[in-house]
Amino acid sequence: MATANPVKFIQEVRAEVSKVVWPTRREVVLTTIMVFIMAGVTAIFFSLVDILIRTGLTGVLAYFSS
Repeated sequence: MATANPVKFIQEVRAEVSKVVWPTRREVVLTTIMVFIMAGVTAIFFSLVDILIRTGLTGVLAYFSS
C-alpha cells in the first residue's frame, strides 16, 4: 500500500485545479437561461401529454361504463 504524502497530494490538487478552464460570466448566464428555457419546454410538453392521456382515458372509461 502506498504511503500517503499530504504535501504531494496538495501539490497535485493545485496542479489539477490550475488546469480547470472556468467559464466566463456570459457563458454562465447563457447556459442558465438555456436551462430555464428547456425546463419550461419540457414542462409544457409533459403537461400536454398528460392532458392528452387523461382525456383519452376518461373517454375510454366513460364509453365502457355506460
